[in-house]
Amino acid sequence: MKKEFLKPKELFDSRFFTHAVAVDDAARLVYVAGQVSYDRDGIVLGKGDMRAQCEQVFASLTHALRAAGAGWGDVVKLNAYLVDMSADSLNIYREVRARYLDPKQLPASTLVGVQRLVHEELLLEVEVVAAVAKKAGAARPARKRARKKKKAR
Repeated sequence: MKKEFLKPKELFDSRFFTHAVAVDDAARLVYVAGQVSYDRDGIVLGKGDMRAQCEQVFASLTHALRAAGAGWGDVVKLNAYLVDMSADSLNIYREVRARYLDPKQLPASTLVGVQRLVHEELLLEVEVVAAVAKKAGAARPARKRARKKKKAR
């Protein structure tokens, strides 16, 4: 699988994301729904604590990616929604996120400041798209041949 991280010279050079990522020959695309700071029982962890919520969100994303046979190196798109974005919360988000991403192959990303998420105590929601490479030597599934129908005489 070939991934191309594109930073057109006509656009500003961001150190936080890539403007476009092109993927050729991915075996599988994985869409991970927005993850928030819920524990297994749906209880908000880290109430009022941006760092704790970031840690939980990225841990949850990691579990979802692994369940689909993907990892952070496969992520090509990341969308984040940050409640009441401030310089402090943005810096915390970027610091935690940086531990998961390769700075030389950053995904295409969008970060949106929002007033509120689905639960009033949530501060962050992040969703990702991953492109997983074909495994070496993996055969393509055999295609069934269509049977010709015999004409009734």
